[in-house]
Amino acid sequence: MNQSLFQGDSYLRELRLFLEEVCCDLCRFQHVAQDGLRPEEVHINQEVYLGITGAFADIQVKVPGAAPYFVEIKYDYPSEKLIKHLGRKYGSLTHANNGASKLILVANTKHYENWSHIQAQIQDCLRPGLGLEIWGEEKLLSLIREQFNLEIDSLEEGNLTELHGAIDRAKGIHAFGDSFTNDPQQASLLWHFPFWVLRRAHALQQATPRAIISPGLYKGVVVVFADLSCFSSYVRDTRDDEVVRHVLTTFYSKVRYQVLNTGGMLYQFLGDGVVALFGVLGREASYAQDALECAKALVDIGNSISNKWQRQIDLLQGAGGCHTGMAMGDLNILSLRPFSRTHMGAIADSINTAARLSSVAGPNEIVVSNTLLQKFPEASQVSFQEMAPVEAKNIGRIGAWKLSLAGKD
Repeated sequence: MNQSLFQGDSYLRELRLFLEEVCCDLCRFQHVAQDGLRPEEVHINQEVYLGITGAFADIQVKVPGAAPYFVEIKYDYPSEKLIKHLGRKYGSLTHANNGASKLILVANTKHYENWSHIQAQIQDCLRPGLGLEIWGEEKLLSLIREQFNLEIDSLEEGNLTELHGAIDRAKGIHAFGDSFTNDPQQASLLWHFPFWVLRRAHALQQATPRAIISPGLYKGVVVVFADLSCFSSYVRDTRDDEVVRHVLTTFYSKVRYQVLNTGGMLYQFLGDGVVALFGVLGREASYAQDALECAKALVDIGNSISNKWQRQIDLLQGAGGCHTGMAMGDLNILSLRPFSRTHMGAIADSINTAARLSSVAGPNEIVVSNTLLQKFPEASQVSFQEMAPVEAKNIGRIGAWKLSLAGKD
């Protein structure tokens, strides 16, 4: 293999992160087009714990009536590292990969000498029954052309902005039909909400983009607040500022996708934390449970990010993962400037409550308010343990329950 063909580490890290987003969207649109599924029926999680210490799948895809499968973005990995990583992740049968049908490997195959030999080695290191499908650059460009109607000849940096735009256009047309122009109002909605939720609001309520979310009181909204554990310590002990920037970009990108994937609204990022809202638009009967599933997935994302960050610094950190708090209550949504529907804010005791509950949650723990617990199905409630009341400044004593997700570090 010609090592000179491989680009700088910083660029490649960002390219791989970008390709993860692209492949998540490709998988969703493929299943919609080929299998006649609704977008919300395609469940996509990133950084899924594989039951092996420090091992997380880049992407897991689940669709009705079919076995789940995994996608790994290993663009321009050295061949030895590629084989070793995939063997460690998928070489043995675990509860996490049991029943999976295949592994899709996204790799720049033209950059390797004797790729067929490398592919055979990869297949040999996978656990029995797990198929291997390769998406090289030619295959990836073909799928992009097919799903997003975009003709590009490479994944060079100059084409990536155009690819971003094509994906946003596909989502916007699904949400708003021929009226999609990607104006600031539509772009803001697509940033905060899943495009299938916007489609329902646009079609069923006969709502213009401006009217989809308006100032007012929204009752019974679930708030998820999560932030990275020991963030200040990790930053203090990281010598390379580029590492910190990449970690946060990774956190923001994967968390946003996870919130939207589970039907929520990405409200805002606050430093190393995120606030997500469930039940603002298109409220499904399962929206409280959907919020819980999102919180569980955020635990995996936080652990994976901390695990990768630890490998890039010398000093061992005391903890990793996410602190996650959840609460339920009424939410006041308001314009941040007169008559604006593009820039909206929210105020609620439940946001403060979720933030306070997250501060008493340990890594791999989700702490929820008593009111919210009652909204979960009984099968979910039994996994929680009651905690001592949590003192919250300017709020009072909060009845709280804790869910411990062991073995995810």
